[in-house]
Amino acid sequence: MRRLVQGNEAVFRGAVAAGASYYAGYPISPSTEILNIASGWATEHPEFGFLQAEDEIASANSVIGASLAGAKAFTATSGPGFSLMQEAIGYAQKVGVPSVFVDVQRVGPATGMPTMPGQGDIAQVRYGSSGDYTPIAFYPNSVAEAFLMATNAFNAAEESRSPVILLSDTFVAHLNEVVDLDELAAGVTVAPRELTPLARNGDGEPRFFAGVLMYEHGPNAGEPATADADEYLRQFYAAKHRHLEVANRYALYQHGWNTEASTLVICYGIVSRVAAPLAPDYALFRPIRIHPMLTDELRAVADRYEEIVVIEANDGQYADMAELALRRDVKRIPLLGGRISLEAVNAGLDRVLGGGPSEPPVPEPPAERAPRAPLGIG
Repeated sequence: MRRLVQGNEAVFRGAVAAGASYYAGYPISPSTEILNIASGWATEHPEFGFLQAEDEIASANSVIGASLAGAKAFTATSGPGFSLMQEAIGYAQKVGVPSVFVDVQRVGPATGMPTMPGQGDIAQVRYGSSGDYTPIAFYPNSVAEAFLMATNAFNAAEESRSPVILLSDTFVAHLNEVVDLDELAAGVTVAPRELTPLARNGDGEPRFFAGVLMYEHGPNAGEPATADADEYLRQFYAAKHRHLEVANRYALYQHGWNTEASTLVICYGIVSRVAAPLAPDYALFRPIRIHPMLTDELRAVADRYEEIVVIEANDGQYADMAELALRRDVKRIPLLGGRISLEAVNAGLDRVLGGGPSEPPVPEPPAERAPRAPLGIG
């Protein structure tokens, strides 16, 4: 049945369609609807586990524990909570815990602007925890895509044996569109849970989950390997190559609008929706798989364009990645402070394509008390 569905609801329903059976979370705008929906779902479906934890750290670790016990588990938060979860995410990367972390972004850092949209966690997804790891992350721009990327996130988590990040933002999360979730669910392929729950592992198949480097095979299995660089290399590259192999199955992006234009616009998430009226005059590259970077796919289309402009609601986080991947300068239009509007996009294009700076003009502070600006416009 086609009905009006919110982006946050679509994420939860996509998770359930992918086999999710446990949710732990803590309320934080603009992700709280996912917590609320999970609570109601658990009331009606006793087989679905639900925990409103005392904070984001407990939520993340509860999800990891549930996954180790055999459940497909997930949580949802926003930037400040995602920061608190980073140690747990790094642990899950090291131990190899299939799980999904939903980050509904808002303006940061810290508490920032809790009700305003942002895209400031792109780099945090890649580098938020300590050490080296290879995260997989998706970022939809519609309600239907939020459902489908939630299912992809769970499948990729199972296939890579790692935590996968599903990014969103205030506007995508609270977007309402008419979709048929049952029809979408009918087309979903669900990756099975293949890891044996820890409590059921037999003598011949040990699992190690201390977080420190340990020998996992051979005559020293079960002993610490914290001073053995050779063992580190074996484990690190095995995980990296597994994650990259899985990511290649999800090389999701959109190359469209006027592909014969002279300027390529790179944008993602809600910014790609706001910028849609640019379609007659610009080409579009929209990464849906944000991490690992779609280097080959972007290089395959970028050479034909005279100018490349990255428009994003942060101070150039994806632009840095694109510049490194393409080995050429890209122009940047940062949409900051929650001001994601077509007017700001057009002003930025006029500025940077005319030879001006990336930074927008900053208004002088008011001399007297001013009324609050309308949400999303001021």
